[in-house]
Amino acid sequence: MRAAMTVLVAVGLTHLAAQWFGIGPVAEVTQVLLMPLLALALWSGTSAPRVLLVRLTVIALGFSWLGDTIPRFVGGEPGFLGMLGSFLVAQLIYAVAIWPWRLESLLRRPQVASIYLLVALVIVMLSARGAGMLLPAVVVYAVAIFAMSLLASGLGRLGTIGGAVFVVSDSLIALDAFGVLTLPAHSVWVMATYLTAQVLLVLAVRRAAGAVPVTRL
Repeated sequence: MRAAMTVLVAVGLTHLAAQWFGIGPVAEVTQVLLMPLLALALWSGTSAPRVLLVRLTVIALGFSWLGDTIPRFVGGEPGFLGMLGSFLVAQLIYAVAIWPWRLESLLRRPQVASIYLLVALVIVMLSARGAGMLLPAVVVYAVAIFAMSLLASGLGRLGTIGGAVFVVSDSLIALDAFGVLTLPAHSVWVMATYLTAQVLLVLAVRRAAGAVPVTRL
């Protein structure tokens, strides 16, 4: 796992630098390498027979890769919907994978869970006018990402932070896409938070997989 993570860090930093300096071809090539490298790191960092948590996480990373890749070949609204659909499937697979840990998650703490719900409502309301006909899809995705984030907290601190940072990344995408907020070097912030979230989730999964009881295989 260490070798794959080292390569991932190098490619990730190259990607962020390319985003920062506007080197489009380098940014595009490096982005489509990120999720395969992270999946390889998880696979090489776990032992056979790999538990369902690990196998589903690799599939979720595969759909995340589709979300990263589709907009490079399909532009406009179809490309956005393709990206959104791919990441929606990824979030649902993550949620299914982590579901057995729900009793250790923030779902058991309604006051904290209500904060997540409030943030989701704010993001959807801010995006509503710009989303137009896409609003139902945005609502469905918001439910999925916030549910995954809450469930991810069942994997411990790494999962909690990873899920929360994923929400930040996707919120930045929505706020920019629907004309609400665009930060300086917006794409750098989006990708930095996205990659950080995925890495933290994978590390949380790897840690949990090493202590999975038989009932959760």
